[in-house]
Amino acid sequence: MLFNSIEFVIFLPIVFFLYFFIFKKSQNFVLLVASYIFYGWWDFRFLGLIAFSTFVDYFLGIQIHRSKERRRFGLLCISLLVNLGLLGFFKYFNFFASSFADAFTLLGSPIEIERLNIILPVGISFYTFQTLSYSIDVYRGKITPSKDIISFATFVSFFPQLVAGPIERATNLLPQFKHKRTFNYQEAVDGMRQILWGLFKKVVIADNCAIYANQIFNNYLDYSGSTLILGAIFFAFQIYGDFSGYSDIAIGTAKLFGFKLMRNFAYPYFSRDIAEFWRRWHISLSTWFRDYVYIPLGGSKGGLKNKIRNTYIIFLVSGFWHGANWTFIAWGFINACYFLPLMLLGKNRINTDIVAEGKLFPSFVELIQMSITFAITCVAWVFFRADSIPRAVVYIKRFFTHELFIIPKVFPVDVLILILFFIIVEWFCREKKHPLEFSTSTSLSINLRWTIYLTLVLLIAYFGALKQEFIYFQF
Repeated sequence: MLFNSIEFVIFLPIVFFLYFFIFKKSQNFVLLVASYIFYGWWDFRFLGLIAFSTFVDYFLGIQIHRSKERRRFGLLCISLLVNLGLLGFFKYFNFFASSFADAFTLLGSPIEIERLNIILPVGISFYTFQTLSYSIDVYRGKITPSKDIISFATFVSFFPQLVAGPIERATNLLPQFKHKRTFNYQEAVDGMRQILWGLFKKVVIADNCAIYANQIFNNYLDYSGSTLILGAIFFAFQIYGDFSGYSDIAIGTAKLFGFKLMRNFAYPYFSRDIAEFWRRWHISLSTWFRDYVYIPLGGSKGGLKNKIRNTYIIFLVSGFWHGANWTFIAWGFINACYFLPLMLLGKNRINTDIVAEGKLFPSFVELIQMSITFAITCVAWVFFRADSIPRAVVYIKRFFTHELFIIPKVFPVDVLILILFFIIVEWFCREKKHPLEFSTSTSLSINLRWTIYLTLVLLIAYFGALKQEFIYFQF
């Protein structure tokens, strides 16, 4: 079920009404049923997979907590093997099979491996990592295992963030299922505002940018360097509006039901270096890899070789998490190359505050830093978007042709105005969690606020016919 669909518009108020007014004593069960309906809307066969993963980690979590050290580690390994095995089979089997066959072909001994017709379950990368963090945290003693199967199953399948995150930690989300939630008017209103802004980012910004990004990337040999650069910019705003828009809708929807999810985006395109960008982009995944991969490997401690090794591992694994294609691994490698000099020079944490905090405009130096960071991010996005590494390389090489300074052949003024409007709004609201976060003491009159709401609703309604799926559904 898509957030930007009529089905969800009908689904959400029904669940809300049942949750708060009819089945007050069975709130978790209402959410569990609603989550399975929400997830099964794509393909009911996926429900068996998520149910299997839920039961495995539920029972293993209890056994890990009860057992002695050697057996505890063995049980954790079973959890890792089951979850990563499911993820590896459904998402990466054909990739590894093709890569294996290609390797033998390069060695002069071609072999054929039959590819399986595997349907990738929606959101498997997200809920798999969520249950993995639960098992690991139980093993580490950071959380006691849940003995309430309904609460745990609802934690795994919680519909607002099930399909594309944020990837929640059991230490944050699971305890919230242990007590009854009461309706909080202020939180619900803020949740509705965040849903509205998320829909605007998705439907108005991302979906319109997608039209021209797809056109340019699919026909990149026909366009000038200036048009290709514009295509990369369109994709940068497409993926940001699409993914952060989903996160806003998820977080806002969770607020309606009395839950607090972690923030997943913090205005990343205002970053002054690539390290700051990764602290602000897909925060739930970045911190997941930091806590469960990077730090266990030794983090930034140890010798120079360890630092370099760990940096590349974390970015390559992050790239591979996104998809079964060498382009994602290349994207991770490029970001590691961007990040490594900052880390080695000890400058990867110099920009931890909000850019130009308390000021109207950034300094000239900050403007240059943000521009450079955005530019190199767009170069990396080309590899993320391209069908293959050779195509990405050719795409970037064609930036630097004699046609670089001519007017782009694809130049949608209306979409560029929307992007400019979007940037301005986010800039002036960068100190908020989301631009529609109005406090009770805000200087904006109620008439002005409702004018803003109505304008966004009309824009969403006007552009809503596009109704494209969220990019991260494929991951």
